[in-house]
Amino acid sequence: MVENSKNRQELGISIDVLPRNSSDLFDEDGRVKRTGTVWTASAHIITAVIGSGVLSLAWAVAQIGWVGGPVVMILFSLVTYYTSILLCACYRSGDSVTGKRNYTYMDAIHSNLGGIKVKLCGVVQYVNLFGTAIGYTIASAISMIAIQRTSCQQSNGDKDPCHVNGNPYMIAFGAIQIIFSQIPDFDQLWWLSIVAALMSFGYSTIGLGLGISRMVDNKEIKGTLTGVTIGTVTPTEKVWRTFQSLGNIAFAYSYSMILIEIQDTLKAPPAEEKTMRKATLISVAVTTLFYMLCGCVGYAAFGDSAPGNLLAAGGFRNPYWLLDIANLAIVIHLVGAYQVYCQPLFAFVEREASKRYPESKFITKETKIHIFPGSKPFNLNLFRLVWRTVFVITTTLISMIMPFFNDVLGLLGAIGFWPLTVYFPVEMYIVQKNVPRWSTRWVCLQVLSLACLVVSVAAAAGSVVGIVTDLKSYKPFKTDF
Repeated sequence: MVENSKNRQELGISIDVLPRNSSDLFDEDGRVKRTGTVWTASAHIITAVIGSGVLSLAWAVAQIGWVGGPVVMILFSLVTYYTSILLCACYRSGDSVTGKRNYTYMDAIHSNLGGIKVKLCGVVQYVNLFGTAIGYTIASAISMIAIQRTSCQQSNGDKDPCHVNGNPYMIAFGAIQIIFSQIPDFDQLWWLSIVAALMSFGYSTIGLGLGISRMVDNKEIKGTLTGVTIGTVTPTEKVWRTFQSLGNIAFAYSYSMILIEIQDTLKAPPAEEKTMRKATLISVAVTTLFYMLCGCVGYAAFGDSAPGNLLAAGGFRNPYWLLDIANLAIVIHLVGAYQVYCQPLFAFVEREASKRYPESKFITKETKIHIFPGSKPFNLNLFRLVWRTVFVITTTLISMIMPFFNDVLGLLGAIGFWPLTVYFPVEMYIVQKNVPRWSTRWVCLQVLSLACLVVSVAAAAGSVVGIVTDLKSYKPFKTDF
């Protein structure tokens, strides 16, 4: 038993908290009673999913056209929903009501698969979360720059390109994240997720409305059945852009890497799996509706010239005030989305540190601070303050070095989509349900996994080619948009 506990600590797996007596204050595992509902879980998912990815969907549809664009979006939504259902069944080992809880994605992998796959999952999950933080920092800067550009063009006219250095905005976003990163854990983020989810609906609706307005002005629906035509781009560019667009759409649906952590915030009864199934259905349905509308309307409005960032890359120029509101909503949303994605990574590092150095007061001591008179005390932990601050500074610096929005999005989607959204959930389902090898169900699941692997590899290749192309005309820390 002692040896097993030691092995779990070495793998970075959560160890159960000692049980407490009061069932009113604590759950059966001894942790503070969870309070999450289907609506808070839906807010967390929507905050994570409807993010900067929605802004690149018109560009993604433009690469593959009216036939491929909607079909690919629907396929990715169905795959994401199906594999998410498989994954949420892994929150508890054994019985879905009384079984042992798996607090993190790595815990679920350890309970069902074990071995090297636990470490592999951890590397892929946390690298992807780290990369997502970088992508969101870049996206927030682009939106803040767009607000300044509209002010500049109001004064100097639409023909003035009004180039703006993005570094100050990335630094400002990083400073804000340093403050919000001190929120101790996922369960206390519910209010920020709700605000962020409302912001995502707000700017998506504005983008949709502006797209419809542009279509009316054009008096036609732009675009072709197969997307950007060869001649406008070379055949090789067409292939790479198609692959990259697949990565962008995959990233737009990606949230499996934080699904278990979201599920661990839910109260019971009803069973967490049942609540999470409802939240997944609501979230994926709402997301798909918004994606189809924004991606297709954006393509219909701009055709093959659809911008990489619908609201901030020069796609729309008027009305200025509405664009400013939309871009401000994007920034507010990204503040919340950044935290939703980073909290699992924060928790992992802090859990590992406390296991390795349990006697260190720097790591374990919590100091209560009253920020406002009569307010609930804030628990200040010096290690949390230092490590999370260093993390934010690091992601900000990397964002300033590599501000390639579309290419970064595509690469992140490709890296995380197959292993986290498809492979691990499928493999855990096969183990849990004892699906016989070479049975019809087993073969279908493996075909699904293989097909998604091919998509991920192709999307990663397209994004890498895009990044290499960008690097040819790029100088570090000179991020003019």
